Amino acid sequence: MMGLIERYRTKLSQALAVIFILVFAFSNNALEWTYPAIPGVMMLAGCTLVGIATVGRLWCALYIAGYKTDKLITSGPYSMCRNPLYFFSLLGGIGVGLCTEYLTLAAVIIVAFIGIYPVTIKREEERLLSIYGDEYRAYMESVPRFIPNPRLLREPGQYVVNAKIFRREVCDALCFAAAVGLFEMIEQFDEIGLIKTYFTLF
Repeated sequence: MMGLIERYRTKLSQALAVIFILVFAFSNNALEWTYPAIPGVMMLAGCTLVGIATVGRLWCALYIAGYKTDKLITSGPYSMCRNPLYFFSLLGGIGVGLCTEYLTLAAVIIVAFIGIYPVTIKREEERLLSIYGDEYRAYMESVPRFIPNPRLLREPGQYVVNAKIFRREVCDALCFAAAVGLFEMIEQFDEIGLIKTYFTLF
């Protein structure tokens, strides 16, 4: 089961994203008329998390672009935790969920992350252990797996980056902001009657 999740993780994530967008597009938001202040607070919190996630993913990409399979990266964000890219991805996912202004959809993202990414993280740890052995074992013992510890931050004075790969990573990092823009566009289409809704969610 773990192997299947890891093997089809990208396709599974893409399928879930499509379903998520369709549910958002064809549903009414009960919060807007029962607790009208909540959607605005959710949007503010969501945009904040999306901003943090985008900057965080760019920071991770700066260090890992071009080096992912060549050497063990332990500086920058990777000095604070072993999986900063997944940490910022979770923040971005929750942020996107909050920006929909649906509590249900925000919860779905958290559940999906819990179902998919721990398996991925475990598989990557096994792979890195097989490649780097004691070096990665020592890294595991000194750095948290997922929640960053800012007190451990170490950064070099200079760092060489593969510009071509970093440019591709930048596009990936902007996906959260693009998702928020897409939801806003769908909401505008709904308001002018171009989209018909079929069910209601909180």
